[in-house]
Amino acid sequence: MTVEWTAVEPAKDRRVRRSRAALMRAAIDLVGARESANVPVSDIAAAADVSRQVLYLQFGDRDTLLLEAALDLVRRELLEPLTRRPGGGRASTLALATHFAAHRRFYRAMLTSSSAFALNKALTSLFVPINRRYASRVRTGEQAVDDLAAFITGGAAALVNTWVVEGADPLDPEEFTDRLMRIHPALEERP
Repeated sequence: MTVEWTAVEPAKDRRVRRSRAALMRAAIDLVGARESANVPVSDIAAAADVSRQVLYLQFGDRDTLLLEAALDLVRRELLEPLTRRPGGGRASTLALATHFAAHRRFYRAMLTSSSAFALNKALTSLFVPINRRYASRVRTGEQAVDDLAAFITGGAAALVNTWVVEGADPLDPEEFTDRLMRIHPALEERP
């Protein structure tokens, strides 16, 4: 089971890249501040200091902008550091928990919006390859590796989503990391 999420190819024009980045930052800031994904397009465009037309030209609609903003945030602040520090384990799990706790208001708004399914699907496609590397150390055979990677990704997503949406304020990344690490031995193959 391989799921791929391919984002729109990055623009080559510097002005386009700047306006896209400004729109994504504005979307994250406004959704987080209002704790709702129902932020009007005009508010996002104004906060990014671009026209609504630019937003529509760059992303097509607000939901696509919000999804791309979330994926950009995960890629920049979570996946890039994780790929520079391979190996998984507690440090990677803590980085994941710290990221979602730091951006809780944004992610909670997204995970309780009509964009939740699309966000979960896209995030799954980003995390399955990471979990596939772990799964290939634990299982043999392509199908078993793919199944375990999907299982780990889906299960972790369910736990993270529930923690972000329903967890007590403030979220405690250390405590959540400990919870996830207690599950880890159960995934290892037993003789």
